[in-house]
Amino acid sequence: MYEHKKQALASKAVYIKRIRKNILFAIGILFFSLSIGVIGYKLIIPEFDWYDSLLNASMILSGMGPIISGDIILTNAAKVFASVYALFSGITFISTIGLMLTPVAHRFFHKLHLEDK
Repeated sequence: MYEHKKQALASKAVYIKRIRKNILFAIGILFFSLSIGVIGYKLIIPEFDWYDSLLNASMILSGMGPIISGDIILTNAAKVFASVYALFSGITFISTIGLMLTPVAHRFFHKLHLEDK
């Protein structure tokens, strides 16, 4: 997918194409992960409507934490789901950031290596 250190630096068009492809792939992963959270919250906490489920899944996926109103009592299953989803979301969020930065980092280090010659 990326050029070897002995090859010339990829053109700007190839570089932009790589960035676009990685960002679209990362957005797909985030959308899929958000869907898991929304559906999970909707099924496990019956008091939540779709908007509450979306809000809580979005907040956990972004690392902000859940927003659950005080009058809703969570079952043990809901607590376990929220814990597992939070761990999954943290790994997913960090991985997608790495995925989006990969072409930039590769180009930087490849260019740096070419300048050493």
